[in-house]
Amino acid sequence: MNIHEYQAKQLFRSYGIPAPEGRPAASAQEADRAARGLGGAGWVVKAQVHAGGRGKAGGVKLVKTLEDVAAASRDLLGGRLVTHQTGNAGLPVRNLLIERTYPIKRELYLSLIVDRGSERMTFIASAAGGMDIEAVAHESPEQILSVAIHPAAGLQANQCRRCAYALGLKGEQIKALTGIMQGMYRLFLEKDASQIEINPLIETEAGELLALDAKINFDDNAVAAHPDILALRDHEQEDAKENKAQQYGLNYITLDGTIGCMVNGAGLAMATMDLVKLKGGSPANFLDVGGGTNVEKVCEAFKLILSDGNVKAVLVNIFGGIVQCDIIASGILAAIKQVHVAVPVVVRLEGTNAEQGRALLNSTGLNLYAADDLTHAAEQVVALAEAAA
Repeated sequence: MNIHEYQAKQLFRSYGIPAPEGRPAASAQEADRAARGLGGAGWVVKAQVHAGGRGKAGGVKLVKTLEDVAAASRDLLGGRLVTHQTGNAGLPVRNLLIERTYPIKRELYLSLIVDRGSERMTFIASAAGGMDIEAVAHESPEQILSVAIHPAAGLQANQCRRCAYALGLKGEQIKALTGIMQGMYRLFLEKDASQIEINPLIETEAGELLALDAKINFDDNAVAAHPDILALRDHEQEDAKENKAQQYGLNYITLDGTIGCMVNGAGLAMATMDLVKLKGGSPANFLDVGGGTNVEKVCEAFKLILSDGNVKAVLVNIFGGIVQCDIIASGILAAIKQVHVAVPVVVRLEGTNAEQGRALLNSTGLNLYAADDLTHAAEQVVALAEAAA
């Protein structure tokens, strides 16, 4: 789960991580009041969306006057911001963050992640802040320091010093960075985060360290234990179909193809999508209906798939284990009739009572095709989608 920058900075401050003074705003009037309350000789107006690359996309505006604060706010609010991380549709801008500007001497990078290779929480530090860390890692990996934290020992002072030296910090700045890293570490553990990123962490002309930007991701499987974090969720920043799928226990991800996919099991779903691509098609979604497939879940799955106007055909790939294939077939037929599916549907059933299930599907007058195997099913659904297009 993602949260907005202004929410992340509120958490930062509660954990002793210094961040610029700022205030959220949902209108040009609120932005004007925020700037007046902050004072100063200049401000930055930041669009609040769950995506990186806002500055390059025009979502971060530096202004000098209160009139410019209001104008920038009106320009951003109510629109959609398109960045390299959002896709062509972009994300809606409903809130802004108004901050004072600070004289910047240097921009640094600091993050805390879970490194799957070492199976440890790991700090990433680089003097090349303000840039895409992936590009830095590719072009000049020597500028990146990784420090893995032993789960039994926890974050050690010498590890903080290593990061400070790598960032070229001295004296009191080392102590300041140690406080920042300790705050990030406690926040990560206590709130079940999956990533905390400060890019950039700035050194001001006065030598202070400030988190100029803030990004925090939380483990979806743990947020239920943190109602304070769950309350920060912004559903408008998420895919509406994916949110609805969660209500029915479905795992759904929107893609940009023409072939809807309904599968039970995440691994089987990935294999199904791969085979569709291999046969020249393009999946419109990832959809795992789970092991306990029933008529209600299949109905909702069809509704989700068909809510995408790009879908020209649907491939259902179900392995019947505990739930027998003839029962699954009956459920699929009931769902198709209930939802009034108009596009062709190819069904591949395998497992217990697969023959009986296929016989049920073949005995209907619906626009329905029962495939003998997955390869044949993929070829058939690709051909049907191409014909419909």
